[in-house]
Amino acid sequence: MKKVFRFISAVTLLMVFALFYGCKKTDIPVLTTTAISSITTSSASSGGNITDDGGAEVTARGVCWGTATKPEITGSKTSDSKGTGSFTSSITGLTPDTKYYVRAYATNSEGTAYGNEQSFTTNDVVGATLTTTALSAVTSTTAVSGGNITNDGGAAITARGVCWGPTANPVVTGSHTTDGAGTGTFTSNITGLTPGGTYHVRAYATNSFGTAYGNDLLLNANAVVPTVTTNPTFGAITQTTATSGGNVTADGGAAVNARGVCWVTGTGDPVVTDSHTTDGTGTGTFSSSMTQLSANTIYRVRAYATNSAGTGYGAVVVLTTSPILLATVTTAVPSAITASGAVSGGDVSASGGGSISARGVCYGTSPNPDIAGSHTTDGSGTGPFTSTLSGFADGTVYYVRAYATNSVGTSYGSEVQLLTKVADAENNVYNTVLIGTQVWMAENLKVTQLNGGTPISNVTADGSWMTQTGPAYCWYNNTEASSNGALYNWYAASTANLCPTGWHVPTTTEFGALEVSLGTSPADLGIYGWRGTTEGSEMKSTTGWNNNGNGSNTSGFTALPAGYRFYSDGKFYGAGSIAYFWTRSEVDAARGWYRHLLDTHNDVYNGGVEKQAGKSVRCVKD
Repeated sequence: MKKVFRFISAVTLLMVFALFYGCKKTDIPVLTTTAISSITTSSASSGGNITDDGGAEVTARGVCWGTATKPEITGSKTSDSKGTGSFTSSITGLTPDTKYYVRAYATNSEGTAYGNEQSFTTNDVVGATLTTTALSAVTSTTAVSGGNITNDGGAAITARGVCWGPTANPVVTGSHTTDGAGTGTFTSNITGLTPGGTYHVRAYATNSFGTAYGNDLLLNANAVVPTVTTNPTFGAITQTTATSGGNVTADGGAAVNARGVCWVTGTGDPVVTDSHTTDGTGTGTFSSSMTQLSANTIYRVRAYATNSAGTGYGAVVVLTTSPILLATVTTAVPSAITASGAVSGGDVSASGGGSISARGVCYGTSPNPDIAGSHTTDGSGTGPFTSTLSGFADGTVYYVRAYATNSVGTSYGSEVQLLTKVADAENNVYNTVLIGTQVWMAENLKVTQLNGGTPISNVTADGSWMTQTGPAYCWYNNTEASSNGALYNWYAASTANLCPTGWHVPTTTEFGALEVSLGTSPADLGIYGWRGTTEGSEMKSTTGWNNNGNGSNTSGFTALPAGYRFYSDGKFYGAGSIAYFWTRSEVDAARGWYRHLLDTHNDVYNGGVEKQAGKSVRCVKD
């Protein structure tokens, strides 16, 4: 019984062993993808390494590729024999400047396996590299050149030759030869040239990227000097100028690169190295402006034309210039204007044919000043000059004009007005502006003492400001550096000697006259509140206002939003939004009149407020 059992167990073990080994499953291969190398515009190298055939013969292997990730053998692929181990694959037919994805593959009876994915980008096609062959065998109509293509740029050269034209860097859309294809040296025969012509020549080579060019060479055919006639009459004759010209009737077989007229005094014939004009290029008629001539002088004049062969001349024509006239002078715009002077000057642009013996500027408070009155003396001769003016009164309109004297007499430039500035008791200098018939400060007052030196009380505490009954001032937020002038209470604004001598704080009537000169109807001057239309914009500066509230400042008043100090709490408000200006006029015993500009308004507010309020001050000239 034991023997039977042992026999059965042995048989069972053999059956299990046979079943296990006889039914083992076949797998797909195991492989990796070789790194990409030898990349060109249309090809690359890769491959793979099959480390396990999966239990069945590898019957196909290679690489597959595409522009999307995880390429498969249903797309582009190589077939690189069979079996395990490493293999190399040549990838061809690619598109330049394109990214590709590559995987090795291996196929056995169980299926196809893929290696890891690699990616690369093909090289971009570029233009060819080439040089232009030196010119030879040059005649009046032909020449020989060519080129040498040393690099095709990654694509086949489909056309080559040389191109030429009259300007630098000719291209194949113009005259050119066609001399085969491919790289290397080639010879080109240039024909159809114009005798005496100047040409630029360079080789070209075309691939799929485009057309590349070699270096530019200059080709000159034989030529003769041009044929030219002189205009027999002159025009616009003055002491120092005249108009002449000529006609280039033939270019001599080469481009006319310069033309004009030349002239001398005396008996000789003028040439182009003498005084001359330069009046363009080419054939045909031209006009010449002769300058820097001497008055009442005889000149011999003739036209000329120059090409690569030389210079041809027309017949000589005689010119006599005009006699001496008054000089031509302009007046310089005044600058560096102060309360007592300015800088001006002028420019004597033409002497009138004579010598300038004196020049400068004359000035006064009446129009058309001349050298019989106040004037400077600033050298002699033509050209620009600078004049320093002094002894002016502040805030005053002066009339200025330059003068120049020659042997004929004195001439004057155009009249220019200037308005002097004004300085206060502390030598703070202010711009001024003429509005209507009034001269105003164009900046807010910032003096801290009265004329004569008496200090104005600087009150910084809020509670103290509210209770002042005498002249007081402050800076906005008590910070001078960030203020647009000082803020004064009405007691300071109504003080007779707050403004510079000869100036005063305006009355409400004088402020009204300013508004009327800007367009306010006189009938509206009695309105308490906003009045007018655009007068406020005309008074406001072009920068510095909040809420797009800048003005046009066409008046030159240049109002800035300095803010104010409130009478009932002594605090500061409105910087960037509001400009308040005191008048010296009283509403009643407790209040004074003021003017008010706001960023959101283009008109002017007329009102009255407690005299303790802190507002800006503008002075007007007496």
